[in-house]
Amino acid sequence: MDAKTNLKLRLPSRHATEGAERAPHRAFYYAMGLTREQIHQPFVGVATCWNEAAPCNIALMRQAQAVKMGVASVGATPREFCTITVTDGIAMGHAGMKSSLPSREVIADSIELTVRGHSYDALVGVAGCDKSQPGMMMAMCRLNVPSIFIYGGSILPGTFKGKPVTIQDVYEAVGRHSVGAMSDGDLDVLEQNACPSAGACGAQFTANTMATVSEAIGLALPYSAGAPAPYEIRDKFCMLAGEMIMDLIVKNIRPRDIVTRKALENGAAVVAATGGSTNAALHLPAIANECGVKFDLFDVAEVFKKTPYIADLKPSGRYVAKDMFEAGGVPLLLKTLLDHGFLHGECLTVTGRTLAENLKSVKWNKDQDVVRPADKPISPTGGVIGLKGNLAPDGAIVKVAGMERTHFTGPARCFDGEEACFEAVKNKKYKEGDVLVIRYEGPKGGPGMREMLSTTAALYGQGMGGKVALITDGRFSGATRGFCVAHIGPEAALGGPIALLRDGDIIELDAEKASLNVKLTKSELEKRAREWKPRSGEYTSGYLWKYAQQVGPARQGAVTHPGGSVETSCYADI
Repeated sequence: MDAKTNLKLRLPSRHATEGAERAPHRAFYYAMGLTREQIHQPFVGVATCWNEAAPCNIALMRQAQAVKMGVASVGATPREFCTITVTDGIAMGHAGMKSSLPSREVIADSIELTVRGHSYDALVGVAGCDKSQPGMMMAMCRLNVPSIFIYGGSILPGTFKGKPVTIQDVYEAVGRHSVGAMSDGDLDVLEQNACPSAGACGAQFTANTMATVSEAIGLALPYSAGAPAPYEIRDKFCMLAGEMIMDLIVKNIRPRDIVTRKALENGAAVVAATGGSTNAALHLPAIANECGVKFDLFDVAEVFKKTPYIADLKPSGRYVAKDMFEAGGVPLLLKTLLDHGFLHGECLTVTGRTLAENLKSVKWNKDQDVVRPADKPISPTGGVIGLKGNLAPDGAIVKVAGMERTHFTGPARCFDGEEACFEAVKNKKYKEGDVLVIRYEGPKGGPGMREMLSTTAALYGQGMGGKVALITDGRFSGATRGFCVAHIGPEAALGGPIALLRDGDIIELDAEKASLNVKLTKSELEKRAREWKPRSGEYTSGYLWKYAQQVGPARQGAVTHPGGSVETSCYADI
């Protein structure tokens, strides 16, 4: 019995390929053109979130072919499959956004079912959008088979009137257009030129934030998270991932060996250091849940609080993902954070080496100003802050990167749902100094915890980004800027304090003290809680109904199952 046969006999795919009783199964493989040798090799699932919904996913099928070439070149058998994606850019601003966060669970679930059903031994996952990335990484940790994550890459910046632009500029242009500050013609030219290539949104919005996280937690190859989608080097990263998966199979290095508590802290650190998306505070706890690691919103916020903000990236700064890649990529960022004590260098990665070992040869690039040295930061604390108070007993989150003010006090203006608030903003039916409250948009109450980019971008486009605040039990896009607080928990649908607010209540936000309070006595809040009545759900059937029944609080990542902590058997060990 040779080494390859010995390897096969400890892998899950043996249940589908080995022994006389599996002759019918092998007949199906022969029908697809596999050889005897290929059938008896390790099976590697090559999962992508390819679709024609948006540019972030359009290049993924091509990249999958490069992965498959790499897998085949090292004596394993690739098995390609696709799963869904709901792309936020298309779902934004209407009821479609209710499907966005739930799609993360469907992505993870569908990958799990595909791998389980076909007994694959390993997984290389290629994802390109906000929810497909964490969904893919969640599936890897849940299945715990040797896995490598590959980001599909960012879009290139567009150009408008000689200046670089991103999709954020288009959303904010809607606000300017609504107050007559932009003509129909200019809006038309901008929308046609903002997105010139395949790839995910180019600034440090959620897609690039989670791509950065994938390298920081060790599931992605060094440098792979930064290269834009059109760059030919993307295919080299994909082929290399296919080649390296066999090393992980042979050495039996699994995602839960890599994604430890310390690795998750590394992930949170790069979010803070880059002024990344607040959505990471949902996705990191969700990934932790799959590993059976306790790491909730408050744990994420602790890391945010002590990590310097050092990457000058849009939407708060000047640069996009392409610029950071060309300055030295994610390893440049990781290197300075590690050198100054903000990362755990001993964490294992998919290279089979530790993070510190991966970064050993990385040299500081003094000829760039995209990333500052960690001892000379843009600001000493992270670009994202966790909040708590009588309005958010289970926490909330705010991005402070690029904000001029860190305190805000004003009267509440309450809206049950985003549409009502957007109409008020569009028609300028609000006042400077207001705290706009959008509620019943949480994981259960939405259902689906929508992002509020259309509303926040319109405010910014009207020149009111720093003159009002907005708080919600829903989410914000990574492109959101201004004093915007999200993930308030408990959510309104559960009778949380945000449900008890009335117009005129005075709300105090203090990012320096990490607090979010309403000027009401405990007895008044308790009286209102007794009078509060839950709203009936909008969805009484279908997936959104199912999601609302299953989903947990934002504090724990809005997950829909108990996770690795209660697991009694792991798929990888079948």
